[in-house]
Amino acid sequence: MFRSYLRLLLFTFGLLVGVQVPGLINDYSQRVEAHLLESREGLKGFEATARRFFNGDLQALVRHYRSSDDPVFNSDANSIDSLLIRNRQFEREWQILQGPWLERTWHVLVRADSQLREETLNGYSYQILLAPEALAWGLSCALLLALLVESLLLLIGWVVLGGRRKPVAESWR
Repeated sequence: MFRSYLRLLLFTFGLLVGVQVPGLINDYSQRVEAHLLESREGLKGFEATARRFFNGDLQALVRHYRSSDDPVFNSDANSIDSLLIRNRQFEREWQILQGPWLERTWHVLVRADSQLREETLNGYSYQILLAPEALAWGLSCALLLALLVESLLLLIGWVVLGGRRKPVAESWR
């Protein structure tokens, strides 16, 4: 009986962990989008200047600022350059998050920007989504966790017992 409750507890834990995956991916996507919109907003004034004087080429604007002897312009060139680098990073993240669900999931769980993932995890509030993908993730994680743990415990028991089976008690009949 205890073993059945332990299985049920393990399955429930796997289910609750699994339903968090779509919520985490959604929160990460929203954070990337917010940062992307903010970086675009930060570049708007410089883009207007680049359109006006350099046919929209921001790199030409940066080169022009760098070629100046004025330390203020040099400092602004560094600021614009860092804004551009950050914007490209968010654009790449956003493009990846528009791909298929498996690619998005793999990216967020394994290859995501560490700073953005940390921000997402710090601000994440656990939730139970009743969306189909959340249920699929939950059931998949629950079954996989239950299968792995029970298989591991059976393997350990088999190794400890030396591959012997316990004798089966005779029936009362």
